[in-house]
Amino acid sequence: MSEPSQPPDHVDRVLEQWARERPDLDASPMAVIGRMGRLARIVEAELNHTFARHGLDRSSFDVLATLRRSGPPYRLTPGALTRSSMVTSGAVSQRLDRLQARGLITRTPNATDRRSMDVALTDEGHALIERALPDHLDTEHRLL
Repeated sequence: MSEPSQPPDHVDRVLEQWARERPDLDASPMAVIGRMGRLARIVEAELNHTFARHGLDRSSFDVLATLRRSGPPYRLTPGALTRSSMVTSGAVSQRLDRLQARGLITRTPNATDRRSMDVALTDEGHALIERALPDHLDTEHRLL
């Protein structure tokens, strides 16, 4: 028994056009890459919608989630936070400023190295990531 065929999509039409116009080229990678790009845009939009319901964006969520998954006392240096998160070092400082202004994190001098700061979740930041994480995972499960 054969699988039912899907109607052609935009990527199929592009491939047909290239096959007609440049039959000497193998445009088949466009099928995978084109669909991956479309999928990435859909996933990003869905995740952004989920983050927005909690007053977050992807980077802010990632900072809070990184602190939360580090375990008690939910505290890291900015360098450790950068290494453990999906946020660039330039973005970390900016995110920390915003999260601190919202009362979601604190920054205090490191007890063993006064040149360094510790970043920690506040009770409010902890509560927010506890609410946002299940919603985020529900979105990811639905997308998969």
